[in-house]
Formats: sequence, structure tokens, C-alpha cells
Amino acid sequence: MGLVSSIIEFHWVASVFSGMIFCKIVYKLTGLISNLCFKGYTKFSSIGKVEWNNRGFSTFHAIIVAVASLYLLLVSDLFDEDSRDESIIYRASTLSDTILGISIGYFLSDLGMIIWNFPALGGMEYVLHHGLSLFSIILSLISGQGQFYILMVLFSESTTPFVNLRWHLDVAGLKSSNLYMLNGIALFFGWLVARILLFIFFFYHMIIHFDEGEENIPIGVLQLADGASSAGSDECILVLENCKGFDKNSF
Repeated sequence: MGLVSSIIEFHWVASVFSGMIFCKIVYKLTGLISNLCFKGYTKFSSIGKVEWNNRGFSTFHAIIVAVASLYLLLVSDLFDEDSRDESIIYRASTLSDTILGISIGYFLSDLGMIIWNFPALGGMEYVLHHGLSLFSIILSLISGQGQFYILMVLFSESTTPFVNLRWHLDVAGLKSSNLYMLNGIALFFGWLVARILLFIFFFYHMIIHFDEGEENIPIGVLQLADGASSAGSDECILVLENCKGFDKNSF
């Protein structure tokens, strides 16, 4: 039992470090590719390049966790209500643990960059969002509980690539392009599905299964907080950017 426990803990740590390493690699590749393919990149200030590259690994993480979450939630039988007698709240697998570990690595990397460059990459709302996300994911990974809800929250990250592309196009001076308009349409429908309809189901499902996890109130509270903050954080920031405009002086 001790050996099995050690192997599981090693897998958790390896997944977290894998997430951090992936972030580092994609960060460097984003800078390298942008320098070769986008002439305006060389004109950015140092902090402008940092944010540009940072959004590169943000997009990478969002795509990975959204695809993996979709597979675990809909394609695999892990969370099929009729596949086993065990409550859906207590189900987990090696793949779901891996995805949660990678996400922890991402949030740690991004939070570290936000704090190191504070407030250039985001204010306290980012710190709060990342902090709540880390607590929820870590508790779910360690306890093996509530991964169904965490994965739904992670799937909502599927709107992040559209948010980041919108930002990149605006900074690149392509706000009047067709791509910007099409991305805006995709962002609207993606937001409607992943941030509104999904979370209606999220809270409904949590309410009807609440009595199955009463002994674990702290995790339930943190998952609710994470779901609410994740659903609103990016969009609230996006609205503020629409109202105030981007700080072009950083670039």
C-alpha cells in the first residue's frame, strides 16, 4: 500500500512539473516563432514580449485541458452515471489526475509570472482567480474527489484561445480584419456554451449530488468559488478592456 501511495504521489509531482516545463517550452517557442513570422514583435518592449509569450502558453494549456476534459466527461465512461456503483463525486483516473497536475503546473507558472511582473500582467483579480483555482485543483487531486466538477471548470477554458487571439490581433493592429470579427463571433458562442449553459448544468448537478459529499464541505465550497471565479474572471477583464482599451504603451 505504501509503494502504491508513493507511486501515485510521484505521478502527481511529475504531472505538475510537466505542466511547468510545457509552459516554459511553449513560452520560448512563442517568442521564437513570433520573432520569425511577425515583424511587429521586435518593436515590443520587454514586458510587451513577456505578455505576448505568456498568452501563448495560456492558449496551449487551454486547448490541452479543454480537449482532455471533453474526452473524460463525454467520451470515456469514467463519469457515466450507470457505468459503476461508485458516486460520480469520488471517481478519478490516471488521466484525470494527470490533467489536474498539468493544470496545477500551469497555474503555478502563470501566477509566478504575474507576481514577478506585477501588475503588468494582471492585477489582484488574476491573483485571486489563480489562487482559488490552485486550491480547488490541488484539493481535488489529493482527495480524489470532485474531479467531475473540476474538469467541467477546466473545459470552460476553451474560450481562452479566442480571448487571447482577440488580444493578439488587437495588439498587432488587426482589429478591423475579418479574422478579428470571426473570432469575436466564435468567442460569443463559445462563451455562451462554456461559460453560461455549462455552468447552469454545473450548479444543478452539484446541488442534486450535494448530499453525497456533505462530509467534504471545504472542497465543495472551494469548487463553487473556483467555478464562479473562472466563469466570470476572463469575461469581466475582457469587458474592462473593451471599455478602457489596451495599454499600447506597454508595446
